[in-house]
Amino acid sequence: IYLPYTGTTIGSFGYVPMEQMEGGKAYAASDLYSLGTTCFHLLTNVHPWDLWKKQGYRWVNSWRKHLKQPVSEQLWWIMDRLLPESYQHRYQSVDQVLEVLEFQSATPANPSQSTSKYHESFLNFLTSLRQNDQLKKQVMMGGVSLLSLGLITQGYGYFRYQTFPSNLSFLIAGLPSSTYLKTTLNGHTNSVRSIAVSPDSQYLVSGSNDHTVKIWDLPKGELVRTLNGHDGNVYSVAITPDGETIASGGDDNTIKIWNLKTGELKNNLTGHQGFISSVAISSDGKTLVSGSYDHTIKVWDLPTGKLKQTLTGETNWVSSVVISPDGKTLVSGNGGNTIRIWDLDTGNLKKTLTGHRDSVVSLIISPDGKTLFSSSLDRNIKIWDLTIGELKNTLTGHIYYVHSLAISPDGKTLVSGSANNTIKVWNVETGELKNTLTGHTNWVSSLAISPDGKTLVSGSRDDSIKLWKLP
Repeated sequence: IYLPYTGTTIGSFGYVPMEQMEGGKAYAASDLYSLGTTCFHLLTNVHPWDLWKKQGYRWVNSWRKHLKQPVSEQLWWIMDRLLPESYQHRYQSVDQVLEVLEFQSATPANPSQSTSKYHESFLNFLTSLRQNDQLKKQVMMGGVSLLSLGLITQGYGYFRYQTFPSNLSFLIAGLPSSTYLKTTLNGHTNSVRSIAVSPDSQYLVSGSNDHTVKIWDLPKGELVRTLNGHDGNVYSVAITPDGETIASGGDDNTIKIWNLKTGELKNNLTGHQGFISSVAISSDGKTLVSGSYDHTIKVWDLPTGKLKQTLTGETNWVSSVVISPDGKTLVSGNGGNTIRIWDLDTGNLKKTLTGHRDSVVSLIISPDGKTLFSSSLDRNIKIWDLTIGELKNTLTGHIYYVHSLAISPDGKTLVSGSANNTIKVWNVETGELKNTLTGHTNWVSSLAISPDGKTLVSGSRDDSIKLWKLP
């Protein structure tokens, strides 16, 4: 384990994060990366250095495939926040990790769980670390060894035998999810990260960590074709208003432009120096916007593929971009918990919205262009008046990160997907929770509602896509 002092790269290769390798700088998030790699090594018996030599830091995107035995889904998503290559995308402090763990452990358990020796010892460790500032300081000053000892030795069995959280079915409201589920589409071999529906509601496009883009016949629920070309995970897909063109972006730092009907690759846009996290297309089909881990937003002329301008000013990775229906306003969210509103024509920053307590991961604008919805790792959904940039309402109810949003064509129904595998359906006007849909066995990473309003589509890290009747 390396020693976390600025200006050094002392440590065991494979456990040292990128920022330490490149510049010697260390942060709390650097310690937590080393914690994640330590957990990985103990869970898999695979040394991170062996993977790093072959793949560099890209091995962290597929760490799960090295597991010898199943572990709880909760450990999955905690590890996903410990291991990102970029330190801005990891947990930023021990407190953040403890908050998540304590939130989970506060969920009522059944008697056999509550008497578990892992449960008791793990909670004791968490309580001591939370209440003792000196102990917490020693953890951070001493690297990850103490935290690793407590979290791994006390908590491994706790996670391994899935003793928390308890079954949360008592939170499910409304009719059974099976009432609304139409079908499940299988075909991707890794997490489904992004989905989009064509304007005529005939085609569904999905991007995945299996490095492919798939085109589906939405009414039939059948695969039409698979597009290969990305050299990495596909994080975002979008379809032009005429339904003819697909844009896809991912961790190969490129944006690919495809013909939806033929599958032909029309263009390959380069220029970003980091993962493409989000792409959006204007309502006239002429402008493409991309957000990236390189902290920039690029605006492209879609027909020609020429770069029009690069928007700078983001101090963190850009997680989401969305364009207003009139094509005049661009909104971006970032890993630093802020939302920025830009003039799309001039590239000028108009306003910065604050209120979320953690990374903003999804944005969507109402069909009339007046309301902005944002979701965050802070487990909240915020509703903003986009015309004046003021907060109107905050929706609470998700118990884990809210990763995806979709809005119905009439603007009356909001749908949100979470890291606890559920989908929630909200009344926009009242903020009332209408229903909770279950069925996915991993994070709900992407949502879309067909323009005809008949179908809700959800993509998940369980590698599947589900089609639902919109409740």
